[in-house]
Amino acid sequence: MKIENLAWDKMNDLIPAIVQHFLDGRVLMQGYMNRDALEATLETGKVTFWSRSREELWTKGETSGNTLDLVDVHQDCDGDCLLIRAVPEGPTCHLNTDTCFDGEERVYPELAFLAELETVIAHRDEDRPEDSYTTSLFEAGVKRIAQKVGEEGVETALAAAAGEDDELLNESADLLYHLLVLLRSRKLELGTLVEVLRNRHRL
Repeated sequence: MKIENLAWDKMNDLIPAIVQHFLDGRVLMQGYMNRDALEATLETGKVTFWSRSREELWTKGETSGNTLDLVDVHQDCDGDCLLIRAVPEGPTCHLNTDTCFDGEERVYPELAFLAELETVIAHRDEDRPEDSYTTSLFEAGVKRIAQKVGEEGVETALAAAAGEDDELLNESADLLYHLLVLLRSRKLELGTLVEVLRNRHRL
């Protein structure tokens, strides 16, 4: 993407920028960028916008600390809109919600809750809160976690062979959860596993 090739002339040198959570795909917010804002974003790695009300650059989180750490930038087919993929540090919205589109409930793309669950598991690993089952698994060690994955795998297979649908779904949920804990215990991420699957799909 070349900054000078974007369609700046369509909206008085401003381009709308949609910010998407890099890990779980949620739309976090929408703002506007001019050339300086886009250049600052690319140079600093912190998503920066042009404030139309204050008529100045503002880096998301410069006062609250809830920054948006840049992953990459993509333009649309006409060059008049940007997709910014980023990792948020704290709530994105000024109302203290994860996204500016959160209402009565969080709005996730299909299957994206797995990424949120992975984040929760990572926090349990880092903080080790007492009375947490996840904490007890990490403290038991990778061999015990692996054993739990094996047990849940067997229970899932048995539920598929002889159980009702609800039983199969519940056992499958247990299996996925313990698999995410196992990956975390080996310092591996769900995204890396997805990349393995994606590479196999290309074969």
